[in-house]
Amino acid sequence: MTAENTPEMPALFIGHGTPMNTLEHNHYTQSWAEIGAKLPRPRAILAVSAHWYFGATAVTAMPNPRTIHDFYGFPQELFDFQYPAPGLPELAGEIAELVKPNWVGADRDQWGLDHGTWSVLAHMFPQADIPVVQLSISALQPIDYHLNMGMKLAELRRRGVLVLGSGNVVHNLSRINWQQKGTGTDWAHRFDDAAQQIANEAPADILKLLDHPDYAAAVPTPEHFIPLLYTAGMAAQDGEVLTTFNKGYDMGSLSMTCYGLGMDS
Repeated sequence: MTAENTPEMPALFIGHGTPMNTLEHNHYTQSWAEIGAKLPRPRAILAVSAHWYFGATAVTAMPNPRTIHDFYGFPQELFDFQYPAPGLPELAGEIAELVKPNWVGADRDQWGLDHGTWSVLAHMFPQADIPVVQLSISALQPIDYHLNMGMKLAELRRRGVLVLGSGNVVHNLSRINWQQKGTGTDWAHRFDDAAQQIANEAPADILKLLDHPDYAAAVPTPEHFIPLLYTAGMAAQDGEVLTTFNKGYDMGSLSMTCYGLGMDS
């Protein structure tokens, strides 16, 4: 694929919910499948998953990343699930160059694809035949670092790479109410609505959400919120806004809302 015929790819933020979405067919997973079917075929996928959150910025650089089952208490069928997509080690080098002077380590044998990535891709690209690379979320960096990283990675869209952020805008496991399936609390709605307004109008201002009165409840820990910053950073870099799709809630304290950049078609 040459630069002349490489399609510019969208960037997505997917509210992935629980690992069970891998096996379930609902209006969320149906929309993921529909988007995957309509997209031009990516050269590769770069996933920024909430579930690779540790003390460094790293990118997977192995030719065959393993499927990581990073959860417990779910049916055996979920533990048996495999997503055998190939890796693309050369993409790790491209990413390291794009984000300089920030440092990105090449992970050749430790991580792989966690459920934040494969629970979504299982529906978008069920054949698992598109190379997938994961970028970690560094827990040691200030939160604006991640927005800036998204800006630096915007160039990947023009190199045929689909960038997928996977998390949840609202994610508070301590306040889950199993009796509130398909619904959200008032504070979850307020914060999610505020995020949508900024994403749709001025994604460069996404960090204003840190001052929202419901931020502490909606984002008690940052790892599920940060993937949105990568998508917002790419939109800010390219002078675009994010399109909302799949807006919804689950178990009171999870937002399933998703965003897309470059989704006009």
